[in-house]
Amino acid sequence: MADTKRVIALGFFDGVHKGHGELLKMTKRRAAEIGATPSVLSFDVHPDTLVFHKDVPLINSAISREEIIRRCYGIDNVVFLHFNQHVMRMPWREFIDSLIAELGIAWIVVGHDFCFGYKGEGTAARLQEYCHENGLGCDIIPALCIDGRVVSSTYIRELIAAGDMETANRFLGHPHTLSDTVHSGYHLGTNLGAPTINMYFPDGVLVPRHGVYAAKVYLEDGSGYIAVTNVGVRPTVSDANRVNVESHLLDYSGNLYGRQARLEFFKFIRPEVKFDSYEALSAQIHADAQTAREYFREHRQSTDGC
Repeated sequence: MADTKRVIALGFFDGVHKGHGELLKMTKRRAAEIGATPSVLSFDVHPDTLVFHKDVPLINSAISREEIIRRCYGIDNVVFLHFNQHVMRMPWREFIDSLIAELGIAWIVVGHDFCFGYKGEGTAARLQEYCHENGLGCDIIPALCIDGRVVSSTYIRELIAAGDMETANRFLGHPHTLSDTVHSGYHLGTNLGAPTINMYFPDGVLVPRHGVYAAKVYLEDGSGYIAVTNVGVRPTVSDANRVNVESHLLDYSGNLYGRQARLEFFKFIRPEVKFDSYEALSAQIHADAQTAREYFREHRQSTDGC
């Protein structure tokens, strides 16, 4: 039996969008009311990959989900359960009983469409009834709508794939984020007068529309810089097909190789194109930088993150 009493939010939380935010805020509220630790339980693998045998391109990696939950909602206790055949075939009551015993759960918070257990037989309504029968609290959070549309990870994936970061961020409640270690590249940016950092999307994470974005990069010390970010295969400088995320940090000089960085996407500027010369590419990078500066100057209040 766990020593810590927890109020726990159950779900996958891909993207950690505004709908998820309602669960997380209720989790913190209930924890404060009963003197418990607010917690989140998620899965490392999307259940649909096993249940329906289909790949689900994720908005964030598990590490990024945990980081967003901590940074935006102030919940530090995030637990990831490995979703495998055993978990998939577990009867829903057995699944909940095991969590109660292992995590010391006193209260559970779920979304209206939450389902779990073998064949999805555990529903939010059944869970709430079971909790009440066993002396536990349970909240079911209704769907959240923006402009008449239900906030969902599925819709946000469509927006990101189309490069519509402004709408995606409005539904997320925070900028779409990529966190990674800065990798060494070809050093061509330095030669072009626009030194850059290179990052990669983890396997299984959705790659946005290829092109150039107005972005911000935050370093480990909390400092942030406006950036121009290219997502794509860099056709002017490389024949490789691996998708690279290359960001030119405005007003920064220094070596960031091997350090952690968080990239936040804000607005699609233009598609990725192949230029006839490095000189033409360099001129366009500087034009893109001016576009990014103007965007953040005009949207100063709406680009401060969560």
